[in-house]
Amino acid sequence: DPQGEVLARASASYPLSTPKPAWVEQDPEDWVLGAKTAIAQVIVEIGRTTIRAIGLSGQMHGLVAMNRDGAVLRPAILWNDQRTERQCRGITQKAGGPQALQALTNNPMLPGYTGGKIVWMREEEPELFDQMTTVLNPKDYLRYRLTGELATEVSDASGTGLFDVRERHWSCELLDRIGLDPSILPRCHESHEVSGRVSGAGAAEFALAAGTPVVGGGGDAVIQTTGTGVTCPGPVQATIGTAGIVAAAPNNAVDNAGGNLQVFCNTASDRWHCMGVSQNAGGALRWLANLVATADTDFETLTRNAGTVAPGAEGLLFLPYLTGERCPHSDPRARGAFIGLTLRHGECELVRSVMEGVVFSLRDIFDTMSQAGVPADEVRISG
Repeated sequence: DPQGEVLARASASYPLSTPKPAWVEQDPEDWVLGAKTAIAQVIVEIGRTTIRAIGLSGQMHGLVAMNRDGAVLRPAILWNDQRTERQCRGITQKAGGPQALQALTNNPMLPGYTGGKIVWMREEEPELFDQMTTVLNPKDYLRYRLTGELATEVSDASGTGLFDVRERHWSCELLDRIGLDPSILPRCHESHEVSGRVSGAGAAEFALAAGTPVVGGGGDAVIQTTGTGVTCPGPVQATIGTAGIVAAAPNNAVDNAGGNLQVFCNTASDRWHCMGVSQNAGGALRWLANLVATADTDFETLTRNAGTVAPGAEGLLFLPYLTGERCPHSDPRARGAFIGLTLRHGECELVRSVMEGVVFSLRDIFDTMSQAGVPADEVRISG
């Protein structure tokens, strides 16, 4: 409601596909079905007329490729997909090298970013690429289905690697250097701006009132930072979800020397979002839980058992690079490892070691941000 009180909540899940090693994809239609399911549950609780506006958030960096008729051409390539290492090197080279690229965008071109995925389609799926007229990020595809508008906002656009975060607009110079037509990218709003209204088709599909305003919204990592109250310099957020994030809200576009961090536009038009992301955090614990799964395996039980082990897990170290790494070691080929296994180590020590390995990776990110001059006087935990 206008005072920020939550009136209703609902969720729906959908599957993940890994058709080849290092590939991670989803069917955008599954997002639509999930949204319809969750919205229907909310409407049962509060009624349709209570809904006065819609904000969007979602996983960043994904590629939804669409043709001129608005049809999706292939499964969406997600943020943690690692197939584009070669394409990212090519983009960096065509931009004039790492320093020249960062002069244009203040970010390196990481394998997770959308830019490398577009070039991958051009090189590996040319027939589909030739049909592609629009590229959207995941939440912005839901915006299209709701409103018929092809639009994004500054925080998600920053995560494409094709955005000038200092000036808060697409980097036409970079697009020209790598030979991409700017017309494939949607118009970009500030996060608070109304980007469209629920169309007649959207109203019929989602059971919402036609004309309901839909605002720009934000990428999930940026929105979560805002939600924890990290909206100005000082506090820092640490998030442990599937990935691990350390983030801050500086009042300037922090100079990303070395390209180890991610500097994006914030949901507030006078703030930026500085973060480092580890590819593997809660996802590493889920991986281990699946390996040791028994009838009573759940995160609470695993956490309780890990608490019976002293810090240090009896000398067992875990490197959490199960799907490569992003920060501060940008390396899609990085691999995980247990180091120091002995006959004394059992399930409890393995769990403790995984948790500690994740926390050490977050500390690596925190140190990198401190070296860049990002202030920190408080840490807020979420995820």
